[in-house]
Amino acid sequence: MTITLANRIKDLPPYLFAAIDKMKQEAIARGKDVINLGIGDPDLPTPTPIIERLQAASADPGNHQYPSYDGMPSFRLAVAKWVQDRFNVTLNPDNEVAAKIFFINYPNNPTGAVANVAFFESVVAFARRYNILICHDAAYSELYYDGGTTPARGTTPASVRPASFLEVPGATEVGIEFHSLSKTFNMTGWRIGFVVGNKDAVAALLKVKSNLDSGVFQAVQEAGIAALELPESQLEAIRKIYQERKDLFIGGLNRLGLRVASAEAGFYVWINTPPNVTSTAFAARFLSEADIVVTPGNGFGEAGEGYIRVALTCAEERLVEALRRMEKAKIFG
Repeated sequence: MTITLANRIKDLPPYLFAAIDKMKQEAIARGKDVINLGIGDPDLPTPTPIIERLQAASADPGNHQYPSYDGMPSFRLAVAKWVQDRFNVTLNPDNEVAAKIFFINYPNNPTGAVANVAFFESVVAFARRYNILICHDAAYSELYYDGGTTPARGTTPASVRPASFLEVPGATEVGIEFHSLSKTFNMTGWRIGFVVGNKDAVAALLKVKSNLDSGVFQAVQEAGIAALELPESQLEAIRKIYQERKDLFIGGLNRLGLRVASAEAGFYVWINTPPNVTSTAFAARFLSEADIVVTPGNGFGEAGEGYIRVALTCAEERLVEALRRMEKAKIFG
């Protein structure tokens, strides 16, 4: 039997990280000790209170049935409280937690740039002028450096506590904001997050989502509540680890003669490729000459060409080893 695929499926490019993983596995199969700096998958353990809540909730027969499509009321209430505490934004957990569309992403992946309040004000004004729905991906909002504070309007200090798009007056009228528990709480495999903001947009998203799946296992939602209730001290400990890794790695690159901008947030380092070398070719060189996986910048769009992204999701000793290999292989010339 011959199955003919639709052209839209044929034209789909391979998923970037699936292709990278395939190359990594091939190198491992050849006996290589591969250092994976390619994917942003935290190597740190999920905090204990989250695990304990999952274990308890998994044993509750009430959680063994289909969950609600729009999330448990208790989870939505926890989300509303977290957003209130973190960003001083008041939400209705019943209809604000769950055309033209404009996507923005701050703190940014892959660059680590942070947007200030003045920028978000201009985005809200732009959305009103052109009747556009803003969708803000804020997955890295809690992974910021140097104990920064939220910037004053119109300013961008070296390190900031990232603001929320929804902090700007009128933002909930024109947009929604996505948050993920994956990066902040080391829960990438748990597949849970939330969306907040314009109630009509949230309702439309729920309508689509309810036709795609049957909701998130309630025990995972209970664990999500535990995550949102963690004390700030636990998040500070996680940020400190990434801060130390970032300082170590960028310091090592500097010693190799490379000048790299220090990210304000996230756990990535965004590095220029040498002149006339594509990001794909440079990433391939890392793997073939140093057994290191990095992500080519063109996987993030045309503007990413000429860069590679390094994820700081390895222990410090592996980062030190990666730097040693780069120096030995003369990766940067």
